[in-house]
Amino acid sequence: MRRNNYQGALQQPISSGFDAISTTSDVIKGINLKGKIVIVTGGNTGIGLETTKTLANAGATVIVPARNVEKAKKNLEGIKNVEIEIMDIMNPDSIDAFAQKFHLSNRPLHLLINNAGIMWVPLRRDSRGIESQLATNYLGQFHLTARLFPALKNANGARVINVSSLGHQMASFDFEDPNFLQREYETLQAYGQSKTASNLFSLELDNRAKAFNVRAYSLHPGSIAGTELGREASLELFQKMGFFDENGNLLPEVAARLKSIPQGAATTVWCATSPLLDNIGGVYCEDNDIAQLSNNMDSAGSYGVEPYSLDETNAKKIWDLSEKMTGISFQFS
Repeated sequence: MRRNNYQGALQQPISSGFDAISTTSDVIKGINLKGKIVIVTGGNTGIGLETTKTLANAGATVIVPARNVEKAKKNLEGIKNVEIEIMDIMNPDSIDAFAQKFHLSNRPLHLLINNAGIMWVPLRRDSRGIESQLATNYLGQFHLTARLFPALKNANGARVINVSSLGHQMASFDFEDPNFLQREYETLQAYGQSKTASNLFSLELDNRAKAFNVRAYSLHPGSIAGTELGREASLELFQKMGFFDENGNLLPEVAARLKSIPQGAATTVWCATSPLLDNIGGVYCEDNDIAQLSNNMDSAGSYGVEPYSLDETNAKKIWDLSEKMTGISFQFS
């Protein structure tokens, strides 16, 4: 029987054999991706780059859409089985053009990894007036997945991996004012609601797409050293979050929790390739396993997922809102 994860019905670890310190090399071991077609957004920096390298080295053809093609070429130099295309995840026309070009290749799409994201940014809006973190971290995922869904169906066994964050715990989704038109902008609230939206999207997408043998997952990669995610953040903001002391020094207990980039990308690769997930979807994962609900946690140190980001009513509501905000519907027929 195919079950869904509404209200977190499936949110229980499944003893994957991996943990928080496992790396991409650990979770990909023994997996052959020859003949598989993969798209990784944000696949030329940080954990996206590590994801690209890992999947390409396992035999997949990995397509990396990038806003800055020259930077992507430099970062991906020497990695076999990689194709670079231009795309700006905040630009709807750019997403459409990328998807159209991919469809012209007549290839199925086995893995879509929506990894691109931003954080700690000031208030900005895209050409539609949509707040930039919502546009990048969520609506870009929805738009690109919808446009590529025919190719996902044609794979006869595909997965969509949406890189979310523990940051979803910072905010539920504000359906009344998602674009901060009536309330004061707060960058972490905006980030939190964008990641909550990503979780809800994964939940609803899996429920609607599993009939076509397409499964969806969201995940928290961990707090990771050495990425570009915090490039616009001030020291004051990091201090407010409890990462740095008054002298600007990273607190030892924070440093101890940081993952390396290969550790940070591992959960993405695990969600994309683990046979343990062949018959389960719509779940939120962390540390290379299915996460627990945050209100049902022990003292093991995992963070968990908030029930509001796995709520059936919220999931259906955000799907309808996303269709209205993007003007796009999925081709489920």
